[in-house]
Amino acid sequence: QVQLAESGGGSVQPGGSLTLSCTASGIIPGFNAMGWYRQAPGGERERVATSFSRGGTTYSNSVKGRFTISRDTAGNTVYLQMSDLKPEDTAVYYCNLVNVADTSTDYWGQGTQVTVSS
Repeated sequence: QVQLAESGGGSVQPGGSLTLSCTASGIIPGFNAMGWYRQAPGGERERVATSFSRGGTTYSNSVKGRFTISRDTAGNTVYLQMSDLKPEDTAVYYCNLVNVADTSTDYWGQGTQVTVSS
């Protein structure tokens, strides 16, 4: 089992920045993808950014150039640096970890609220 602990949400004005972090603990698959999804009120959950344990990242088009995902050297914590935030970035952000060798096995954090408003 894997547990995911998120932190770093909050409120910010448009154009501001926030950094989210997510730390995985437990029995972590060696080849995994850790990333962030978000869900706005009334909307569907959408993938934001993903970091692969063997290297490589992906981003949704809506955040490309504004958000950066990274991992610590141990590989168990991912960060999402968000800059130039827009009101449409307002959502609950969820950390996700997937076993790439068995994508039916995935884990979710509890979610952290990000609100962008003037």
